[in-house]
Amino acid sequence: MEYRILGPVEVRDGDTEVSLDGTKQRTALAALLLAHGNFLSDSELSALLWGAHPPATRNAQLYNHMSRLRKILGPEASIVRRSPGYQMRIGPARFDLLDFERLSANGQAALRAGRYGEAGGLLRDALALWRGPALANVSERLAGAEGPRIEEARLFALGALFEADLALGRHAQALPELIRLAARYPLRERFQAQLMTALYRCDRQADALAIFDRSRRMLAEELGVEPGQLLREVHRAILTADPALRSPADLTAV
Repeated sequence: MEYRILGPVEVRDGDTEVSLDGTKQRTALAALLLAHGNFLSDSELSALLWGAHPPATRNAQLYNHMSRLRKILGPEASIVRRSPGYQMRIGPARFDLLDFERLSANGQAALRAGRYGEAGGLLRDALALWRGPALANVSERLAGAEGPRIEEARLFALGALFEADLALGRHAQALPELIRLAARYPLRERFQAQLMTALYRCDRQADALAIFDRSRRMLAEELGVEPGQLLREVHRAILTADPALRSPADLTAV
């Protein structure tokens, strides 16, 4: 059995998708999965399913949702009633969020150790688990509460992947995606600095400096702040033609 929330919430049994009954059932399942085996109270689950104005029959409806989930998921999933709430243990089943977090953490550890090829492979495997925006088909309440945290982890992994690629001299290959990400996330200074580095290494110094000017302007307009240390250091390195900016790390560290 495999549970997936990095995209639409779904359950797979081998090659077969397990049918879930609507948004509320998907929301209840995702909430239990995100509790990582911890207890969720009836009131917490009710708020996620119905918001501030639940029906008078909410406890009975919640009980029915959990009973149907048990039947659908079978004996591999342990959904336990612990009054006043529920707890789920997934046993040996796979959970894509946990797989992503493990691969991403290992990739970032390899990056810190200078094993750039290994880091890139692990981070690509982690990011390949994503099928779209996390929690795409659950209640807005759960998606709004948990989605931003999970998306932040994805963006951090992307930044680490591009750091590995740049260290391996893969600036030309990384450039198209960096252009897209820097435009989509103009206030994320890591992407802007990485784009500046890639442009500079592709002999596009003027474009790299233009990215700094754009970032400085947007940071001032949106947040009222100056560029951070990373952006300033890359800007300074471009202006002084610092050789370190052009030279990738020693590939024997892979």
